[in-house]
Amino acid sequence: MISTIGIVSLSSGIIGEDFVKHEVDLGVQRLKDLGLNPVFLPHSLKGLGFIKDHPEARAEDLMQAFSDDSIDMILCAIGGDDTYRLLPYLFENDQLQKVIKPKIFLGFSDTTMNHLMLHKLGIKTFYGQSFLADICELDKEVLTYSLHYFKELIETGRISEIRPSDVWYDERTDFSPKALGTPRVSHANTGFELLRGNAQFEGKILGGCLESLYDIFDNSRYADSTELCQKYKLFPDLSDWEGKILLLETSQEKPEPDDFKKMLQALKETGVFEVISGLLVGKPMDETFYDDYKEALMDTIDSNIPIVYNLNVGHATPRAIVPFGVHAYVDAKEQVIRFDYNKKS
Repeated sequence: MISTIGIVSLSSGIIGEDFVKHEVDLGVQRLKDLGLNPVFLPHSLKGLGFIKDHPEARAEDLMQAFSDDSIDMILCAIGGDDTYRLLPYLFENDQLQKVIKPKIFLGFSDTTMNHLMLHKLGIKTFYGQSFLADICELDKEVLTYSLHYFKELIETGRISEIRPSDVWYDERTDFSPKALGTPRVSHANTGFELLRGNAQFEGKILGGCLESLYDIFDNSRYADSTELCQKYKLFPDLSDWEGKILLLETSQEKPEPDDFKKMLQALKETGVFEVISGLLVGKPMDETFYDDYKEALMDTIDSNIPIVYNLNVGHATPRAIVPFGVHAYVDAKEQVIRFDYNKKS
């Protein structure tokens, strides 16, 4: 189904740095072994400094990836923290809208912002993996669970269902060439945990990384993030959230429980928890603050929506891939989320 994959650096430019070359080379070979033709968009390998200084070049790459008919799928290199800066270069004169067409788009973390940009234009996207974090995994193979979803996506263009992984892994601390071929430390995984409400609920999923979403409402990280996100109406309005399922996951920064609560509170103040049909929350990386986050969710969200915790989605490994904008049926009792691509809700 998928033949050519275009790799874009929309947040961090790290894949252009020499110190990750061993990872990038490994990832390229893996994509070729899967029968794919990986291409790097013109600015994607220009490194941290260039990418940081040139949001307009990142925007150009994204538009080229959509307008180039030889590219079947767009794969984000990695996350970062400032892809909101692409907004004027994509939306001020409807630049992105002029070239947009349905195409598989896969990324996570700070890429949450890009998912919301594409949602504004009616594009269904896929959340949960990236080139550097998943395809360039330093173990001898891509993590089995993660690879299952990536292969399903490139072979069928879809994800049919998500079930929990049997295991989860500690995050690596060494990404140097010395770590090539070394396995991760694994632990038994407990599956989806229903914290509250009905075990079964449905709706289209949207959301992403909590810290990225928080930057829409808080400018303590970047002075202009709230202003730009408001100007271009990045956060969907409540009528759009109605009946949807919100997905939240936390980053490698492992926010302190008080910060986690503060970010949830900012979302609560939008009214989103009053209109969605349910909440899905990814496993925290290394299971740090696992119980504290559960408590914060129960304390902060006082509407009676179902909350399902501990999905293998987000920064903890391994990682499933979640279709955004496709009708989902969540069944926490059966431990499955199924997707219906024919339902026109």
